[in-house]
Amino acid sequence: MRYVHQRLSLMMFLQFFVWGSWFVTLGAFMGANLNATGSETAMAFSTQSWGAIIAPLLVGLVADRYFNAERVLGLLHLTGAGLMFLLSGAVDFEGFYPLLLAYMMCFMPTLALVNSVAFRQLSDTAAEFGKIRLWGTIGWIVAGLMISYAFSWDAQQAVADGLLKNTFMMAGIVSLVLGVFSFTLPSTPPVPASNESAGVLQALGLDALSVLKDRNLALFFVMSVLICIPLAFYYQYASPFLIESGVANPTGKMTLGQVSEVLFMLMLPVFLTRCGIKFTLLIGMFAWALRYLLFAYGNADELVWMFIVGIALHGICYDFFFVAGQIYTDSKAGEQFKSSAQGLLTLATYGLGMLIGFWAAGKIADQYSSDSIGRWETIWLYPAGFALLVAITFLLAFRDRSSNSKSAAL
Repeated sequence: MRYVHQRLSLMMFLQFFVWGSWFVTLGAFMGANLNATGSETAMAFSTQSWGAIIAPLLVGLVADRYFNAERVLGLLHLTGAGLMFLLSGAVDFEGFYPLLLAYMMCFMPTLALVNSVAFRQLSDTAAEFGKIRLWGTIGWIVAGLMISYAFSWDAQQAVADGLLKNTFMMAGIVSLVLGVFSFTLPSTPPVPASNESAGVLQALGLDALSVLKDRNLALFFVMSVLICIPLAFYYQYASPFLIESGVANPTGKMTLGQVSEVLFMLMLPVFLTRCGIKFTLLIGMFAWALRYLLFAYGNADELVWMFIVGIALHGICYDFFFVAGQIYTDSKAGEQFKSSAQGLLTLATYGLGMLIGFWAAGKIADQYSSDSIGRWETIWLYPAGFALLVAITFLLAFRDRSSNSKSAAL
């Protein structure tokens, strides 16, 4: 069993190393290498959302029912490796975008597939999965540290020289390794669906729509969509912002977000027990507003600590809203819709919410595309204000009676 754990941990490490190799610096790459506009950058990041929408169909209707999960995982990563090599040589947006869209259609389903492979091999998922998934976060961190400290591809001059294209090459090499390695993973055969006619609805999580009759759960889903709009600003523009501001080793420093994610994940049960679900979610929402205010008013000199704190808030932003939200959804959905409700939440957040957010971020960036003083300050104030508005609305509207008791942690 220990040998199986080691293989699953390596799978997670490689999976998130691949993603962290290029996604963090995508915005900076597009500006420097492709001279992309804000709207074009938004289109590129939106491929993640389209991939998240397609992923349930591929995994739920194909991989889960007809083919071994580890084999589908291997084929997708091998295909992805080829696309990454092609992306590294792209010279304009017209050639870059269709390749990236094809890649994300391959990559996003693998996030569910690695979980499927792991879950099927573990005897006690509650006790064992967290330790294995942690290696995914470590993989993302190592990728960022390598970009900044081993290769310095994100230094201002290196970015100007177009060296960020090497991040795609690195991702392609590791994706190739993971693709081959996937075929050596423990066999994870398909589980035939008991109800063929419900397959599409179950895969998309749409059979869980009935749970939204619960007013508080419906409100939470709406707030989840809305809070993902400011979230998209961070993914899309944090890297080019830090590079343009003159912060040294920006990609390496952004890994502090993943470090804090691990630390606050350990603290989450305490907050859920003592504060309840409502105020835990509110802490995560207000953290988004605070993060963007720190970005707006900090600088790379004497106020660089504001940038660092803003990055480190990622653990609170992600764990206290998204992970806590998954727990809340699981507790409210009921046994029949537990899995489907999580799929619906993914569609609402990474699909619809971030799709809107990437579009809005691109439009706002285009509006302030000049090099005028205060450009980034103005850009960051938009998501700060929106996140604050969402948090206040949630504070006033959410009326879950259990949110003030210790039972809200369940």
